[in-house]
Amino acid sequence: MTAQEAEALKGLADLALPGPVSWLPQTWGWAVVGAVLLVLLVWGLVRWRRRWKANRYRAEAVAEIAALEATLGDRAARAPALAAMPPIVKRAALAAWPRSEVARLSGPAWVKFLRAHGELPKEAARLLEDAEYRPVGMLAAVSEAEARACARALRAWVKEHRASA
Repeated sequence: MTAQEAEALKGLADLALPGPVSWLPQTWGWAVVGAVLLVLLVWGLVRWRRRWKANRYRAEAVAEIAALEATLGDRAARAPALAAMPPIVKRAALAAWPRSEVARLSGPAWVKFLRAHGELPKEAARLLEDAEYRPVGMLAAVSEAEARACARALRAWVKEHRASA
């Protein structure tokens, strides 16, 4: 490098770089879009929470029936488990419909109500129709396969019934 070139290089200055670009929106339109998105997010969360709370009874009833279903293999525990299932379904219905509409139902009227609001196979309907009138000893005569089918049907009804309230 010659002296003249070195002298020319000393006189050069560094390039002036622009400042960093701001991440904040530069127009009010973006603020409006952000506010609308925030409102929609809050609305969605509130709606989800309400739905979750409104359907919590379903999850609790399904868990109770599943716990009873696990005991159906034991012949001695089968009758008490079968006797405990109809009240669980009744509590689930009471959580979804007004007490005045559900609490008085029993026997064929109760089964008709359940069928009107969800699918209920004949085996489960027969058990529900007269389970409250059968002594626990008679429920012991129900086979394990029939008891499991009934438990599955009741679990499915609780999960999938169409609540109008």
